[in-house]
Amino acid sequence: MTNWVGTVVRFVVSALVLMLVGFILPGIRVAGFTGAILAAIVIAILGWAAEAILGEHISPRGRGIVGFIVAAAVIYLAQFIIPSYLDVSILGALLSAFVIGLIDAFVPTELR
Repeated sequence: MTNWVGTVVRFVVSALVLMLVGFILPGIRVAGFTGAILAAIVIAILGWAAEAILGEHISPRGRGIVGFIVAAAVIYLAQFIIPSYLDVSILGALLSAFVIGLIDAFVPTELR
């Protein structure tokens, strides 16, 4: 039960972070809280797929440049899956990956 609650909390926190990033950064638009939840789910699935295909070393948690680029690519690609809820430019994806990485460093959305 607590694992399920933890997952829901992580998605809500991720959605709020996406909404904040969409509010403060140019090049990214998130359509409301529902759009942010959907975007958080799609980004999590794409991130999981990227780690499964390329290995754990590409994870943004590694804080390396490759992880940063993969995070930006995942954010950018998510808009093609849910175009009515998320709109991201390449610059917006890069800035978003950077800011989300900074926020995650201080307020982790995943237990480590």
